[in-house]
Amino acid sequence: MVNSTKTYKAIKYILFVGCYLFWVSSAILIAVGVYAKVAKEGDVVDSLTADPALLFICIGSLMFTVTFFGCFGALRDNVRLLQIFVGILVAILLLQISAAVLGFIFSDLVLERTDLLIKTGIEKYRDDLDLENIIDFVQKKFQCCGGHSYGDWSYNVYFNCSKTNPSIERCGVPFSCCIQQKKKSVLNTMCGYGTQQEVRAGQSIYTTGCLDKIAKWGEQNLLLLAGMAAGFLSLEICMVSLAAALIHQIKLKMTKGNGKTTS
Repeated sequence: MVNSTKTYKAIKYILFVGCYLFWVSSAILIAVGVYAKVAKEGDVVDSLTADPALLFICIGSLMFTVTFFGCFGALRDNVRLLQIFVGILVAILLLQISAAVLGFIFSDLVLERTDLLIKTGIEKYRDDLDLENIIDFVQKKFQCCGGHSYGDWSYNVYFNCSKTNPSIERCGVPFSCCIQQKKKSVLNTMCGYGTQQEVRAGQSIYTTGCLDKIAKWGEQNLLLLAGMAAGFLSLEICMVSLAAALIHQIKLKMTKGNGKTTS
């Protein structure tokens, strides 16, 4: 009886603490997303895939809702809330596994959609500060430029090479495409101007597209990515198992209580 009570309390508080940590994290994620969205002061990007702030809000809201059921279900010994928590987590788990399998089977379609996503990001580059910072970070990190090549920046109205384009950035690329000289401490933000027309563009900017660089990085770090995915799935399975065990313990406790009352 004592061991059973200790097991019940251990499962209950481990699940509660785990859900509570994710619950607080999701609230912070929502707050960051809302702050970023409000700070933009009416930017025109409203697509979920092209607006990091909206993505933060949606992911944070989903996490907040799911962990709310787990957190308060564990705290109040509420079987119904715990069952909802388990049901949602299992559904998410199955969706993740299905998405991974479908992504592997239809890899060409995934690459096509990724290419479209990058092209949309290039088109909206100057319309959203968060999106601009993310693209700059990726291009600096992977030392790449554009989707397939630096010429993709012609999709953006500011960098387009058409003769009717009045922008001073015409036929250029963002500074994040530039090959930074180690000896220079001052960043030249105009280093990419006119580089789409240069014959020797490779001497001043990165010419390889980010799709190829990211795909190559993924191949080189396949074990790391697989380990991270397995770890995340294991965490979800662990939470489902704890919640299911707690439901069993609560029902067992209720059954014993009814048995004592009846006797």
